[in-house]
Amino acid sequence: MQAIDTSVTLDKEQLREVTLDDPELMQEILAALVDDTSQQVQLLEGAIQARDAQGCMRLAHYSKGACANVGAVSAAALLKHIETRAAALEFQECSEALAALAQQVSLLREEAKTLTS
Repeated sequence: MQAIDTSVTLDKEQLREVTLDDPELMQEILAALVDDTSQQVQLLEGAIQARDAQGCMRLAHYSKGACANVGAVSAAALLKHIETRAAALEFQECSEALAALAQQVSLLREEAKTLTS
């Protein structure tokens, strides 16, 4: 898989800007993102297995925007990679990026827990 920088799981400054620095809203939005992206990971897995390029691209594009808006930097980069690799019919690359995305979702879930601390 092409090297994708996954060193920044969450840009907290961006999340603060989006939520006007409201800690409860930050936690709520991040939790909703984790739930939604977890569902998208499952749908993407099915689309990749079915070698459905259009489905992969659509699902990845939808989630990429949501992640980028709240500062889930690494997840957004991985979703962009999935979107472009699906367009090139490179499903093995998509599958590898999806595994990395699942890890990022777990890290985001952990980040959400620390926002209330």
